[in-house]
Amino acid sequence: MHGRAAALGAGTILNALATHTGSAFAIDAETTATVELDDSNAVSGTIAEDPDADTRLIERCVELVVERFGDGEGGTVETESDVPMAAGLKSSSAAANATVLATLDAVGASVGPGPDDDISRLDACRLGVEAARDVGVTVTGAFDDATASMLGGVVVTDNSADELVVRDEVEWDVLVWTPPERAYSADADVSRCENVASMADLVADLALEGRYAEAMTVNGLAFSAALDFPTDPAVEAMPIADGVSLSGTGPSVVAVGDRDDLEVVRDLWDARDGETRLTTTRTDGARIL
Repeated sequence: MHGRAAALGAGTILNALATHTGSAFAIDAETTATVELDDSNAVSGTIAEDPDADTRLIERCVELVVERFGDGEGGTVETESDVPMAAGLKSSSAAANATVLATLDAVGASVGPGPDDDISRLDACRLGVEAARDVGVTVTGAFDDATASMLGGVVVTDNSADELVVRDEVEWDVLVWTPPERAYSADADVSRCENVASMADLVADLALEGRYAEAMTVNGLAFSAALDFPTDPAVEAMPIADGVSLSGTGPSVVAVGDRDDLEVVRDLWDARDGETRLTTTRTDGARIL
């Protein structure tokens, strides 16, 4: 009983911590999960990039799928990723989605929109969100991040109800700057984020009008202040890029726009500690391999 799947990282348009409305977009960075099921009745996980990392999320994803579609199997799950962990690029959502799809593949459950399919991709995404809440790696459930990773494109979601409000497609080049430090979503100061709820409402209005790049810039300034991250990288990019934001609860900053313009921003950001990466948006979403 073998399964393998890949899911996407994502960047932020609207952080959901203030109002539970969130928005994110998928980027060309992948996490791959490999699942092997057996009759051991226990699940063990490994994260290839960090053997000492917490594996409860991916293990819980396997357990939830087996509870619903399997027959009490245990086994192993391993993820490998080019999405850096705890960097605001939705590594947990990508890992959960990839693991859920790989486990569905392993138990022989079909995933798709048809009436004869066992589960839709959106409901598969909800299993990963449930696992994330169960193990405490998210404050909001991160349904916005999870749906962007699973479905591709841009999403706007109601994270309090795990409902997809809008899915749209964009074609952007994307520049990511990731400083050396890491920030864990579960440690974010929710009360400070709630202080910028009026700005989050404005960002939501812009996103629902399809003004995604403007929305993310407003989001970035508001949540950088709330979460105590510097705004200097965003201010450097604002005259050049179409949009720029702190991604998730940080510390990465993402800028979108024309590739030539983003190369100018990259030259500025390369002077900072950390790593820059020039990539693109993705509209295809997660997939079974």
